[in-house]
Amino acid sequence: MRLSPQEKYLAATVKTCLREEPRAIFTIFMDHICVYVLGKEWATDDVLFYTTLERLRCSKVFRLDLTHSGSRITSVFEEPQPDVFVEVALSRDQQILSINCNSRTSSEVLLIDKTTQSLEPRLIQPRQHELLYHVEHWKGRLIILTNTGPRKEYQVVQAPLSEPSIVSWVPLFVPAAGTAVRDMDVVGDYCVLTVRTPAGKTVLNVIPLTQSKEVYSIQLPSWACAIETNKLGLAEEHSVLEFLISSPVHPPVQCCLYPEDGFVLSGTEDGSFPEMQGNFITSHLDARSKDGTLVPVTLFHAAPTECLNKAPLLVHVYGAYGRDLNMEFSPEKRLLLEQGWALAYCHIRGGGERGLSWYRQACSEGKHRGVEDLAACLLHLFTSGVSSPSLTALTACSAGAVPVGAMCNRHPHMVKAVTLQAPFLDVLGTMEDPNLPLTLEDREEWGDPVGNPSHRRAISSYCPVHNITPQKYPSMLLTAYSGDTRAPLTGIIRYTEKIQTAIHAHFSMHQISESERAPNIVLNVRPGANHLGPEDFDVMVEEVKQLDWI
Repeated sequence: MRLSPQEKYLAATVKTCLREEPRAIFTIFMDHICVYVLGKEWATDDVLFYTTLERLRCSKVFRLDLTHSGSRITSVFEEPQPDVFVEVALSRDQQILSINCNSRTSSEVLLIDKTTQSLEPRLIQPRQHELLYHVEHWKGRLIILTNTGPRKEYQVVQAPLSEPSIVSWVPLFVPAAGTAVRDMDVVGDYCVLTVRTPAGKTVLNVIPLTQSKEVYSIQLPSWACAIETNKLGLAEEHSVLEFLISSPVHPPVQCCLYPEDGFVLSGTEDGSFPEMQGNFITSHLDARSKDGTLVPVTLFHAAPTECLNKAPLLVHVYGAYGRDLNMEFSPEKRLLLEQGWALAYCHIRGGGERGLSWYRQACSEGKHRGVEDLAACLLHLFTSGVSSPSLTALTACSAGAVPVGAMCNRHPHMVKAVTLQAPFLDVLGTMEDPNLPLTLEDREEWGDPVGNPSHRRAISSYCPVHNITPQKYPSMLLTAYSGDTRAPLTGIIRYTEKIQTAIHAHFSMHQISESERAPNIVLNVRPGANHLGPEDFDVMVEEVKQLDWI
């Protein structure tokens, strides 16, 4: 929901369980207007800017003007490039509204100054190849997070609102080498960066904007893997940052950062951080990949590491789009830990856990590195005394299915079972078809097999569907959604049929011993288009229970 500045109007978004596109209802006294939207922000009490979602792409911004005599909708902006995604956002001090136009490798931002009567968008910096930037506002100046730092990593710069282009950008703070910046907020007279250290710890870097104090860091608990900052409400304090910290097995803890005083309070009785919830242990490991790169692994376990050799292990992986592996609280994962499982999260290249260069190393023609990283993580866990291949299951969703599927083709005996949710498995077939919703947008991620022969060779070398061979694969549970346009059902069915055929061919040529059984390959097609999977807790638990069955 979004309240207008003086609480005159309310804009609320509702979503049905079978649609990807949310629907907004703009409530005006007792009347309402309905349109399909993705994001929305009020500029004034009578003007709201919003974006629409069409075929999974957000490219248009509209302006809704409300008056006593009625309403008027006008088009404000339309992005012509097919690989650019558009969103609207309000600065934390609620003084400027930004139209953010981002592709995988470049940014362009337009600002709307809420103090002006025209509310006309103004361009900050024209798009440049491989230039990313994100904007906040502080007392007539822009605080900008941009990848103009060393090795094209993120740093913080500032510029006057009157002269916002790159020629006016002045460096304000450069994070330490190996530190990955995950988010930025401006709180009172401070810029707060959420960063991940080379050791895999989550830290807050607090940067004074008045230059009257030194930059300082706040260490969060070792188990804190996910952090979510609260959007500032109308009645909330501007000089306090409220946020939640959690992990897959630690429920969210509410925290407040007071940057002026340099301390953080949590929701506990004494205001301190609970170091261990449920007596679970969080271990940070490093696996050496094929090219010598150290790949971080986060391990959650209840028993000491030396007692985990016979524990069942569930391994999570993603490694795409520069996004971190999802490590927010999952009650069903906590249940597994309570039942004696160990949980491993492999932060392979292609994700964003170690910065933009970590992503670039496994993008397009470098995708094979993510597959090698995953195999190295599994081997390191086993040689460290954590579980064994016969007790290990791999799980992934969406694009995370690519390194899983590719590794199963190359090293099928490294895991016993695999569970994939809304999996993306036919990389080559999808990237060849420009009519699919995300093909043009995703060619920066996977490559262009149609126009670039080297891209085609690279994709063909790891694509899960196109490298299936007769051998004994792990048992698999593939959960797909009938209306999912992000991971089309046709590619998942094709993968399932090919792998079943390959397993049948293998066992036709090799006699099965009495102690050996053929793997189960199960395709579970569910109704709807929810690419992110079920939101109902009971359904999530049922899917986890099927690990024992496969």
